[in-house]
Amino acid sequence: MEIMRVIGVLAMVAVLFPQAATADVKRHTSIPESLWGSWAPSAESCNNDKLIIALAAKRYVSSEANCTVDWVSETPGAQGAIYSAHLQCAQRARKTISDIVLRPTDSNQLSMGADFSSLKTFQRCPARGPDTIR
Repeated sequence: MEIMRVIGVLAMVAVLFPQAATADVKRHTSIPESLWGSWAPSAESCNNDKLIIALAAKRYVSSEANCTVDWVSETPGAQGAIYSAHLQCAQRARKTISDIVLRPTDSNQLSMGADFSSLKTFQRCPARGPDTIR
């Protein structure tokens, strides 16, 4: 009888554990529209093209890289959605594959980095014209 109880408990754990361990990750074909625009480390940096990162539906552009977005994963976070963009980049005349984490704080502030330990805060820059993506 004791063995049957143990088997029953293990069977329930096996059924319930995978459901508890999975997260609701959504895969998108582009960067969310709410993140499109130019971003800089500070509002004062918005006039310095070398410090600006521009995001569009299928583009990530900085002074160091010009990338095409392959896909974006959206994961729920405690303070809102966290995005991870998979990019194909042209950096200094060679092609690379890269990922970048995008964690919006609010509509005008965004943390970006290669991983969570390297996130840096960026401020939204005012639009400078019809083509803010270079």
